[in-house]
Amino acid sequence: MPGRNEGQHFIKEKIKDKPLNKKQAVQRGFAVAGYAVLFGVVSCFIFCALRPVMEPWFQKEEEQWVGIPKDTLTDDDNTGDSLADNEETRADEEQKPEEDDEEQKTVYVTERKEMTLDDYQVLQNQLYQIGNRVNKSIVTVTGVKEGVDIFDSPYEAPGQASGLIIGNSRRELLILTEYEVIRDVKEIRVTFINNDTLDAELKKYDGNTGIAVLGVPVENIAAETMDEIETAVLGNSLNLRQGKMVVALGSPLGTNYSILTGNITSVTNTITTEDRNYTVFTTNIVSNTKGNGVLINTDGEVIGLFLKSSNIQKEQNTLTAVSISELKDIIEFLSNGLNIPYLGIKGSTVTDAISKEYDIPKGVYIKEAVADSPAMTAGLQTGDVIAAVNKKEILTMKDYQKALMKLKKGDEARITVNRQNADGYKKFNCTLEVGVLR
Repeated sequence: MPGRNEGQHFIKEKIKDKPLNKKQAVQRGFAVAGYAVLFGVVSCFIFCALRPVMEPWFQKEEEQWVGIPKDTLTDDDNTGDSLADNEETRADEEQKPEEDDEEQKTVYVTERKEMTLDDYQVLQNQLYQIGNRVNKSIVTVTGVKEGVDIFDSPYEAPGQASGLIIGNSRRELLILTEYEVIRDVKEIRVTFINNDTLDAELKKYDGNTGIAVLGVPVENIAAETMDEIETAVLGNSLNLRQGKMVVALGSPLGTNYSILTGNITSVTNTITTEDRNYTVFTTNIVSNTKGNGVLINTDGEVIGLFLKSSNIQKEQNTLTAVSISELKDIIEFLSNGLNIPYLGIKGSTVTDAISKEYDIPKGVYIKEAVADSPAMTAGLQTGDVIAAVNKKEILTMKDYQKALMKLKKGDEARITVNRQNADGYKKFNCTLEVGVLR
């Protein structure tokens, strides 16, 4: 058998590898590298071209916290020194022992010069220059509502108020205005000083003061408009004094971009609102109930807001403004889309003098627990004195406001109050659910 199969074997072949052509290998290597470079360049151009379109699909934008620095009362504001004070200081300096070196002598000129009409005109022109510069931060806010006339025909009714550019979160330009003009509207439009008009959206509003913050997408704002506008500087109004020169901007008489000048006539008035007390500045500037806008100082800084809101501004002929320093925490919350926590008490600080004279424990005296508020629902009532919020001692309205701003809607706040009965004041605790005033 083996011998018979020997002649039937297939031809056996040995396959050898083709000899390596080094020249062709080098050429292929350069070709592959060239294609890789070309692919990378083309991919880079395509990525750059499509990135603005595709990036929002895959990447969530980082939220930018809008921070507004808070103010403190300082004693270094000497801009209000009178001429008599200056002359007295100079007289004291003149009475100092003479220096041996005659060249070191200082000569003070104390000659009085009465201002002429031209001098007053120069001063007025300077105030208007300040106003015109800050007007770049003023906008016109228009709220468009739908209505029906007597023939049942639909129409759009616009309402207008001034607004103030207060910040740029990189994603949105933030506008401070009044909620009344945009309440229940179909559209919100913002018109800048160069008449460029864009759509805006409501971020949040405060039902207490009636102020609101709007957002205008930065990507929708033309470069020319960005060059024309400016962000307002919110100044320190805690140091404001009687007699200071101020400028009213916005629409103090109902027409936007008005500029009115005057002086502060009082800085001691306060108003009590739900959960907060505010300082109100009065001026000798003519105004009306239809006006709103801002009050600025001679440095061009915003120091007050004057509002249409009935719970802030009463009917009167002269302009009154709420201290901007006392609104900054509210504005910061609204700018970041946060609700303003609400309990619903109207109160005042029990000072040392009041505590001794009327034998009332120190804390926040409740003048009123507002109807249907969390405070009333929890059983707080007029005459109670708040001693603590969540075990944090409360001695003043400022303490109460700080404690409240650390809460948010839906939180439970444990309130410790002193309530008077036949045996005097007794402490008791109650729990409130924090709400939001609409």
